[in-house]
Amino acid sequence: MMTIKKKNRKVAVGVSGGVDSSVALALLKERGYSPVSIFMSFWGDKNNCCGSEAERRARKVSDILSVPFYKIDVGERFKKEVVNYFLDSYQKGETPNPCVVCNKRIKFKVLFDEIKALGGSYIATGHYGVVKDGRIFLSEDKKKDQTYFLWKLKKRDLRRIIFPLGDYKKEEIRKIAKKRGLPTASVSDSQEVCFIENGLSDFLRERIKLIPGDIENMEGEKIGCHEGLPIYTIGQRKGIGLSGGPFYVFDKDEDRNVLTVTNNSEDLLRKKVCFSDENYFTDISYPLEVKAKIRYNAAPGKGVIKKKGIFEFSNPQKAITPGQSIVFYKKDMLLGGGVIER
Repeated sequence: MMTIKKKNRKVAVGVSGGVDSSVALALLKERGYSPVSIFMSFWGDKNNCCGSEAERRARKVSDILSVPFYKIDVGERFKKEVVNYFLDSYQKGETPNPCVVCNKRIKFKVLFDEIKALGGSYIATGHYGVVKDGRIFLSEDKKKDQTYFLWKLKKRDLRRIIFPLGDYKKEEIRKIAKKRGLPTASVSDSQEVCFIENGLSDFLRERIKLIPGDIENMEGEKIGCHEGLPIYTIGQRKGIGLSGGPFYVFDKDEDRNVLTVTNNSEDLLRKKVCFSDENYFTDISYPLEVKAKIRYNAAPGKGVIKKKGIFEFSNPQKAITPGQSIVFYKKDMLLGGGVIER
């Protein structure tokens, strides 16, 4: 964990009412920092991550640790910057990554704005990652590591970011919370997109226009009807509504409004990835051998960044999905990433 000069010990900590941010706050306080809690209200009481119950827990933790607490309503900004992006991406046939966008446009930006107003320079969150010498590295807990969601951050900001949990495993974090009597010790982790309450399909059906169309097999034969392309994603198996499967979503033809499926999962394998919106934390020269992840829960695969916007895996990967992030690593260091185009 980084150390900062004594005169700059004030740190804005993003708190959510969960165990990770609570322990991050506690660790900073114990190590001589002067943390302030920043609770962001994103979506009101429509979910558990930033509603009134989460706020109550975050306030309670701050009180126990004698840390100043601030609530910031970012609902309008969140809807404009994250939710609208999410919906627009699905409308275009992509599968978006809202956490990546939220980190850059909302969470980290708000924390930097607040600490500047409070006369400090540094921010901290409960993310599992390590910041060292202006670079981001994998956390000790590889299963919980969240560096995949951080590739859009600004390089110049990294020296002002602290991740107190980077050297711990998740089970250690819960033990720390329990030992210190924090009410978040047993709070379960959020598993879904934070602003979706009753499932993705229902959320999309209520907010975007869905036009039914044909489902075709790999030979171009009609074998069924879909409810609207936005509610399907490449590689999806469940919820297609066809008998005689299993079937997997192979392609979405926006021009013809046709969903193409395959019953052979090997048809989903690809090596080449075209991506855009690159952001790197270090200078890149091509070709460059790296490891890459094409979704958060995917294992990293070896490959080469051939040139700007072109990456090729050494071994084929399943269901490379437009709209998702491709994130690059050199050993344990996060190099950056981009948005998958195809």
